[in-house]
Amino acid sequence: MASSTPGVPERRGIPGAEFVEDVQTYLTQSGLNVNSALAFLLERLQQYKLVEMRLLAQQRNIQAKIPDIEKCLDMVATLQTEKGTGEARITDFEVSEGIYYCARIEDNDSVCLWLGANVMLEYSYEEATALLQKNLDNAKASLEVVDADLQFLRDQATITQVTIARVYNWDVHQHIIRQAAAGKDS
Repeated sequence: MASSTPGVPERRGIPGAEFVEDVQTYLTQSGLNVNSALAFLLERLQQYKLVEMRLLAQQRNIQAKIPDIEKCLDMVATLQTEKGTGEARITDFEVSEGIYYCARIEDNDSVCLWLGANVMLEYSYEEATALLQKNLDNAKASLEVVDADLQFLRDQATITQVTIARVYNWDVHQHIIRQAAAGKDS
């Protein structure tokens, strides 16, 4: 996105929107006419919408990962508590969404975790729990950051929409004043 106006806050590369109190001063200081100011503001609003779509997709991805990590943590905890019983256990596990497979789980001291990118590693229960808990904490922290970014972005979009309305209404008011002045001159 384009750089932010000086003195207007920015968050993680998202430029802040300037609230325009006085449209005439804004136009004079920015060196823009009404049409170019409206075009700039509409383009900035479109940029905000594009970033919002990207952040919403990121938010959905993180929200989908959190339950999966929690399921894995629960499974490792279950395996760890049943360790040492000496007997194999038969259980169903989810292969894919809605697809389950019956498996026989032998008593052992480790678990294999699918890390992605065709990588699976074997960990002790303690290492797996630590890794999964770290991943869960990171996912929750990332979700908080994305949520804060979305809130900031929505605030900036609202400020931009209000500014667009103010500039447009100011232009209409100036047009009425010019028409009234032209009517008095005739």
